[in-house]
Amino acid sequence: MDVVISLLFILTLAQHLPPVAPLETLLSAVVESVLGDSRIFSGEEVRLRCSVPDVHGSKWDYQWFKGSEKLGHSGEHLVLWKARVKDSGKYYCQGLRDSLVGNIYTLKSLPVEIQVDGGWAILEVPPQHGLVGQTLKFTCHVRGNPSIHEVILYRDNVEIMIQSGSNPHFHLNNLTLEDQGMYSCRASWDADRLTRSVISAEASVQVLEVLTQPILEIVELDHLKMRLICHLQYNAHAPAPSINYYFYNNNKRLGTATSENRFLAKQRPGHYSCKAKVPQLDISRWSEPKSFGQVTGQPTMPPFLQPRNARPFVPPVSSPAAAQMFLYQASPAPDSQMSHNEMPDYFDDMTPTTVIH
Repeated sequence: MDVVISLLFILTLAQHLPPVAPLETLLSAVVESVLGDSRIFSGEEVRLRCSVPDVHGSKWDYQWFKGSEKLGHSGEHLVLWKARVKDSGKYYCQGLRDSLVGNIYTLKSLPVEIQVDGGWAILEVPPQHGLVGQTLKFTCHVRGNPSIHEVILYRDNVEIMIQSGSNPHFHLNNLTLEDQGMYSCRASWDADRLTRSVISAEASVQVLEVLTQPILEIVELDHLKMRLICHLQYNAHAPAPSINYYFYNNNKRLGTATSENRFLAKQRPGHYSCKAKVPQLDISRWSEPKSFGQVTGQPTMPPFLQPRNARPFVPPVSSPAAAQMFLYQASPAPDSQMSHNEMPDYFDDMTPTTVIH
């Protein structure tokens, strides 16, 4: 009798307890395409694979999502066989495994976007943004792979390149910000004594500077100290080389190079500026001078000197994406007499400094 009463008490208590939230781990699943491109023709196949980078070698099961919708499929691979246009979307996966305390879930993977095109031509563009000075490769694919004799590349509906013959590849060299836009291609071939011509849907291409121009922020901490913060956007592809930051008061450098974008300084009137430099790529950018306190005269930018070896920098093999970035050059400063404190930081950078990664 006592046992029955105890069981009834436990069942009653369980009904009033709040539901237990699913257990999650900090591990994140990874989804990758192992067959097919991210943009395919309808009727083609894409195979995705999910994995969990678990150093303990635990056995994981997997579940799949398209957008916010959970798919009925489970397993390591997801196959879109004879894909249809409606199969286009962003696909995620998540790992789960059974444990003594219930199912444990990983974080969802980053998405892989699949676009299924029902047309006759696809313009393949790089999945990442382009960088100023880089080269971008475009490929115009035609359904059925006919023997094409002419391909035209358009940006914002304006013809920019034309290529005769069967080569469907275009290379856009030494990118500038003006190369950003919507791209498409037109391919032509002969069949049954007729010339056939098809045009692809537009694909967006974004072009960014490796370093945007820094913006200096001055934050007063008290009547003696202030913090200088150098804000910028760094757009290099991974693995991105490290950045050195430099801070100046009236063109005189404060302290040494640092990997931090902030510097603690004494409050002194003057014109302040900061510079960001990627030594491995020989690229640097200056902020506009910013006044603090009561100062007289107009702020001046530190003098720029052209580097002694004014040629494109070739990075090591570990950073192939940077191989086509070019050196930012400024006009050489006129010859003048200057003290060491007035020297441009090109010379200061020759002093070894410790950068914390």
